Amino acid sequence: MYRSISAKLNQWNKAEGRKPLLLQGARQVGKTWALKEFGETSFDALAYVNFMEDRTLGAVFEGDLNPERILRAISLQTGIQVEDQSTLVVFDEVQECPQALTSLKFFAEHRPDIPIIAAGSLLGVALHRGVSFPVGKVDHLTLYPLTFREYLRNADEALCKCLDDQDVDMLDAFRERFIEHLKTYYFTGGMPEVVDTFLTTKSHEKVREVQNRLLYDYEHDFSKYVDPLLAEKIRLVWESAPAQLGRENKKFLYSAVRKGARARGYEEAIRWLQDAGLILKVNRISKPRLPLAGYEDKDAFKLYFFDVGLLGAASLLDPSVLLEKNALFSEFKGSLTENYVCQELVGQCGIKPYYWSAENSQGEVDFVYAFNNAIMPVEVKAEVNLRAKSLRSFVERYQLEKGLRLSLSGFEEQDWLINMPLYATSLLPEFPAS
Repeated sequence: MYRSISAKLNQWNKAEGRKPLLLQGARQVGKTWALKEFGETSFDALAYVNFMEDRTLGAVFEGDLNPERILRAISLQTGIQVEDQSTLVVFDEVQECPQALTSLKFFAEHRPDIPIIAAGSLLGVALHRGVSFPVGKVDHLTLYPLTFREYLRNADEALCKCLDDQDVDMLDAFRERFIEHLKTYYFTGGMPEVVDTFLTTKSHEKVREVQNRLLYDYEHDFSKYVDPLLAEKIRLVWESAPAQLGRENKKFLYSAVRKGARARGYEEAIRWLQDAGLILKVNRISKPRLPLAGYEDKDAFKLYFFDVGLLGAASLLDPSVLLEKNALFSEFKGSLTENYVCQELVGQCGIKPYYWSAENSQGEVDFVYAFNNAIMPVEVKAEVNLRAKSLRSFVERYQLEKGLRLSLSGFEEQDWLINMPLYATSLLPEFPAS
């Protein structure tokens, strides 16, 4: 299966001044597969350690963290001699052995020649619980579910090349074919096992079986890793998120989680879901000025699922909706489409999105982000809809160069607006505001 993380891992390995790498991501997004494939194709040998499974080696890190001592232990346990840059060392599920994470500092200082990657599905949770972090001594990457472009590369490589080439005429000419693939992606999402199941079987029923099992596994983690009280709060937030996306709320409402709920009682639950990589939190800004973080309203935010396919499964979306022309795009008042765009901004484009809403009116802009010192407002339309009243008002009010509208229509540029098809969301950074 094609994953763009492979190219990023190669770039890391060849970079001057390379440091040990931390690879984060939710469970089952493909971290272990990507690291093993990278080790097997780019190195002479792979010394792979999983601290969830190997408690023996974990005990080694309770003593001296001298890299030479640790490398001898790894060689003894794995049977792979680790001597130089020809062997990749992988610490998987490193959150289960906090001292292994701490040891990366000493590898960076004393054995920078050894390529070493630490990965963990709950690494973010561990870091917020006081694990000693090697500040300034590691590089970072995050793996998300397959983006639409990654999905398309595996499902229809020739069509994907149109995106890769940024060929606007071809993207418009094959619009219907792109839309059909996008509909499928809305249903499957980008979890590797789900995508592989669909590409292998073409069965929507089997896809939903895998998605439901993944949802069950995630919910099981709530009670496995935290105390019962916090686990219940995490579960309530998790279950509330799909319903809240389908409403006309300008922000996440604690009262919709449980009657009488307040922020103080549920902030830790939201942070846990963020740290586990299961939700994407998008904060409101009061005005579009740089830096956007300086105008962030920390009390107003929206929560999106990290995978649009799992959002549909959690919302009990019937597979039959795929048979209707473009109904899927507007399901739950367009929340699937909005979730998809958020995923693409974060996972494909590497963008931190915000949103804007007026204090005392109905005006709202779905996403706002900064790119190349320009403010980019984005309005998301779930259908062929060329009206963008709120977006135009926002652009004029704050004297911005242009606005971006994502819809099922083709490419179109006006004096103040660029319309891009939803299936080309990955190209957003290539279309600046001026």
